[in-house]
Amino acid sequence: MSKEKKLTAQEELRRDYGPTKWILISISAVFLFVLLILPLITVIVNSFKKGIAFYSKAVSDPYAIKAIWLTLEATLWAVLINTVFGLFAAWAVTKFRFHGKKILTTLIDIPVTVSPIIAGLIFILIFGRQSPVFPFLKAHGIQVVFAVPGIILATVFVTFPFVSRELIPVLESQGTDEEEAAALMGAKWHTIFTKITFPHIKWAFLYGLVLCTARAMGEFGAVSVLSGHLRGKTNTLPLHIEILFNEFQYVPAFAVSSILVVLAVIILVLRSLLEKLGKKEMEKNR
Repeated sequence: MSKEKKLTAQEELRRDYGPTKWILISISAVFLFVLLILPLITVIVNSFKKGIAFYSKAVSDPYAIKAIWLTLEATLWAVLINTVFGLFAAWAVTKFRFHGKKILTTLIDIPVTVSPIIAGLIFILIFGRQSPVFPFLKAHGIQVVFAVPGIILATVFVTFPFVSRELIPVLESQGTDEEEAAALMGAKWHTIFTKITFPHIKWAFLYGLVLCTARAMGEFGAVSVLSGHLRGKTNTLPLHIEILFNEFQYVPAFAVSSILVVLAVIILVLRSLLEKLGKKEMEKNR
């Protein structure tokens, strides 16, 4: 069968107007509406239930502002740390041979498999009052549990697989031939990385950053355990929303939730844009 006939058969299959196609589309549409669109609409409607003035007051509350800045701070640190770790880990796993490679790749996946609440409890055991290192931390004025460092630590832990897991498949498919050829010609490691390696992984790298950012902003479990729920000090946006909801302040809770919704939409747009740009570049390189 020629290439043209294969393409024609594929096009006909995709243009199938039978009942199976519309059943699958309907199920997907209903699923997305119930689990995604309807909750978003509910958040927006309830955010402005008492008017724009009340909404502005809720999102400009000092505790809300503090929660926003703490969320952004924890997210920034998580992205920076995981960028360095993700690049180094992915490069080490795919470009070098060493004993324990499988163990390293398994350890990278631990935050995905371990409950964030359990992770928070583990960090309390490591850095809390009952920990052997607590006297040292106290003597040097370092507070991790129920403080901002604990929030950052928890956020870093739950997000560190995202960058490396996006890079590893791309680097594996790229191989090592180009880097080895450049090394034989005398190129230094930083030249090899910037001129050969990074151009192949830049879209996967940016995609990993977007996923890491989204996960960091929405983290609740580990942060909840380590924060101590100190209002105005260790509460991120998700924790602040929980407090408002528990106090039966439903409209302010939805108003603050809308901030996370807006950020999520922005991240979704960035993700779609990166995917589109990446596909265009792949098509040009073919």
